[in-house]
Amino acid sequence: MKADYKRAPETGCCARFDPKPWDEKTITFRNKLFLKDHITTLFYMPIGFGKAMVRNMDKIEAAGAIGEQLMLYDCTSMFGADLYIAVGKDVPNAKMERISGTFLSKVFEGPFKDNGKWVKQMDAYVASKGKTMKHLYFYYTTCPACAKVYGKNYTVLLAQIE
Repeated sequence: MKADYKRAPETGCCARFDPKPWDEKTITFRNKLFLKDHITTLFYMPIGFGKAMVRNMDKIEAAGAIGEQLMLYDCTSMFGADLYIAVGKDVPNAKMERISGTFLSKVFEGPFKDNGKWVKQMDAYVASKGKTMKHLYFYYTTCPACAKVYGKNYTVLLAQIE
């Protein structure tokens, strides 16, 4: 499941994503370290997402804190979202957060506009396992440019159940 963050030779950016280790799995985080940032959204559509990623990756790279390629997106309202970027150690001048919990994961493929449909499918998946979703994170596995190169736009939904 762990994918080290490395710039892909094909794109110079995101590594190719393998959905198998993430699809319909139970995943546990124990004090998993993330750099946390907040971005503005307008009716759930992110504004300045790319700039936030560049800014944060510059900080992470400068600190020598590159971890696995995992970025969680937590839509907190119609006008804001929190980003959590997995790191290998604390990053100076950045807000750090640890996440713990057990999650059910499911992989979806398609355009971002299908997020609402995916949330409904994730609700049904969690219910089929006899569980209750406490929180939901989106793991966008590649940037839009890399998704276009790879021909697949994978998104993993992580439903916290414990």
